[in-house]
Amino acid sequence: MKVLFFNPTGVLGGAERNLLDVLTSLRNARPDWRFDVLLGAEGPLRGTVKASGFACTVLPLPRNVARLGDSGGSVGRLALRAPAAAWTTARYVRRLKAWLRADGPERVVTNGMKAHVLGAWAAPRHVPVLWHLQDFLGSRRVMARLLRLSAGRNVSVLALSGAVADDARKVLGPRTPVNTVYSAIDPERFAPGQGSDLDAAAGLAPAPPGTVRVGLVATFARWKGHDVFLEAVAQVSDNLPCRFYIVGGPIYESVGSQYSLEELKAKAEALGVGKRVGFTGHQSDPAAALRALDVVVHASTRPEPFGRVIVEGMACGRAVIAMRDGGAAELFEDGVSALGCTPGDAADLARTITRLALDPELRQRLGAAGRETVLARFDRARLADEWLPVLGADRRASQAELSGERA
Repeated sequence: MKVLFFNPTGVLGGAERNLLDVLTSLRNARPDWRFDVLLGAEGPLRGTVKASGFACTVLPLPRNVARLGDSGGSVGRLALRAPAAAWTTARYVRRLKAWLRADGPERVVTNGMKAHVLGAWAAPRHVPVLWHLQDFLGSRRVMARLLRLSAGRNVSVLALSGAVADDARKVLGPRTPVNTVYSAIDPERFAPGQGSDLDAAAGLAPAPPGTVRVGLVATFARWKGHDVFLEAVAQVSDNLPCRFYIVGGPIYESVGSQYSLEELKAKAEALGVGKRVGFTGHQSDPAAALRALDVVVHASTRPEPFGRVIVEGMACGRAVIAMRDGGAAELFEDGVSALGCTPGDAADLARTITRLALDPELRQRLGAAGRETVLARFDRARLADEWLPVLGADRRASQAELSGERA
């Protein structure tokens, strides 16, 4: 079987890392299948996909379509921009239809809101389309409506958490099949070990021995909670031997959806914590960045579809603070494998950071339990077992077929 994965961007965010893990697990299970990738933009993802051994093509989205989205800004502003993008969208759909007819995939998997809509419109009628849903639709009024209109008989949904699946069923209705497969990671890559030098990356002097490093690792999307994290830092006593880091940067094109580095630095200065927080920028090796921290903070202010950094931090054996909401709440046992916090509550986050900074034994216990949780629930080796039936194949049967062919 030939399966095409369509991703609308060329960046390397959490959704794209999920995509790479799915591709790797599927290829390991079905080496006789072909898995190709189509991107809607140039970027670092293309090189990573090709280095991983998958064919990758770029069919660039028009800029005004790439920048269209309702994850940031008002619906009114979106409505003003949409008409100008309508004709370029139609032209892109015609190009995508022609490309798909020539390429001939037997399944199309879309990996992003714009890709879901465009893939449903452009795929040949006989080709099933699987939306790998990694976002809540209920809070995306425009996209939710578009997806409801686009969900035809050949469209099904695979959600990356129970919370996302429940939301999709409410928005799309009973006509569209929805399955759930939790995302996963490579526990050999995300594992305890030596971390990177975040002080050097942030332009800071080396931290004194005994410093507890606390970091938020996330893209600069406004809902990732950078403002709450900085407000929490301002409430943590100066007497504690802590150093704080914001790891990541802006990566998306949608207008109004993310902070700039200048905005966050200004926020830190206004709160009086400019000298306590290091901004490292994007780190090419997120596992090494996580290993450099003693406490990994997940601070999203709205329900998280999954919360990949939570799993990655636990896999690296680090104490993790996570929000008790959305898909994130499904990933950990509060007080056992991570500590939970109330979303948007800077005071609660500050208290939890202080608790972990003062208790090294608790940090170690959480890190060990978190690692065990990942090995039991979030090893990417299991992805193929759960994806293949949704794609229309059974892994065990396929392995038996391959064994018969070899014999």
